[in-house]
Amino acid sequence: MAFDRDLNVAIVRAGRATGLRIARGWEMLAATGARGLRLVHEAKGFERFDLTERHPDAVEVLARNAARYVSEGARAHAGDAREGGPEPPYEYVDLDPYGTPVPFLEGALAAVADGGVLAVTATDQRVFAGAERGVAETRYGGRPVRGRLGPEGGLRLLLATVARSAEARGRTVDPLIAYVGDHHVRAYVEVHAGRSPLPIGPIDPSTWTGPPLGDGAPFGPLWLGPLWRPGLVDRLLPDETVAEPVLLRRWIERAREESRVDVPFFYESNTLAHALRLPSPPRTDELVERLRAAGHRAARSLVRDGAFRTDAPFEAVAELARRPAQSQNDRVRA
Repeated sequence: MAFDRDLNVAIVRAGRATGLRIARGWEMLAATGARGLRLVHEAKGFERFDLTERHPDAVEVLARNAARYVSEGARAHAGDAREGGPEPPYEYVDLDPYGTPVPFLEGALAAVADGGVLAVTATDQRVFAGAERGVAETRYGGRPVRGRLGPEGGLRLLLATVARSAEARGRTVDPLIAYVGDHHVRAYVEVHAGRSPLPIGPIDPSTWTGPPLGDGAPFGPLWLGPLWRPGLVDRLLPDETVAEPVLLRRWIERAREESRVDVPFFYESNTLAHALRLPSPPRTDELVERLRAAGHRAARSLVRDGAFRTDAPFEAVAELARRPAQSQNDRVRA
């Protein structure tokens, strides 16, 4: 939780550094205000930041906590977030529920200003993992990907849902940063007026050339477009307020690499070795080097240790994975 809030502060700071105007904010489901008040105090620059909560006991705690940051724009409110923010529009709206954000999406999109940022989280990983396929199709309008790729499939289901909801309001979304966390997925998207073609569609195994997605296809419709805005990722920096500085620096370093290979789904060396019946998994860094040497884009991924992304088709990845590992001396000579 602390890391995710560290990242939240860094993203808002980076967004402003790249020209996004983020002056008025709303945390829709604030609980005690831990996320929103850290953002107000550490990211600074908010003219007003409203925090709402419906439960009376939570509102009492929220009001006490927010009172310390009134001079920085914080205001606590009792109310149902589905009925709208206290004083919209907002350049930043944060939707961080327990479970699915779908019931609150309409209110969030109605409240966010054109050119503003919507941050949205989903924690219903069981649904994204395909254990409740009917629920996923009802809630997110698509068939989930099962297995180890399921969390990213869930992120892409969520983005597709947000994009379609925005389109119904005559708006479009552009992801800034969207990632898989430990027990959740989270996306920061810029919201614009007007419609544009959406990179949303199903994945058909007969035409899919990426990592094997397992049984149950076709999957989706999923968001198949970018998850990262590289210019914003490049401006991410931890500051002195960070709770977990080492973890955040490592995350940022890997994110900068991965944002240059922004393609759907990732490989893992161990699962690749199992699929190809290799005696041992290839070294991830060595396989990434081989792919780059062959003219493909490739990068380590944040999603899991040993994971990587590439625009190479599966056949090319398999061919390079089957090559014997280089010795240390070979790598030095190369």
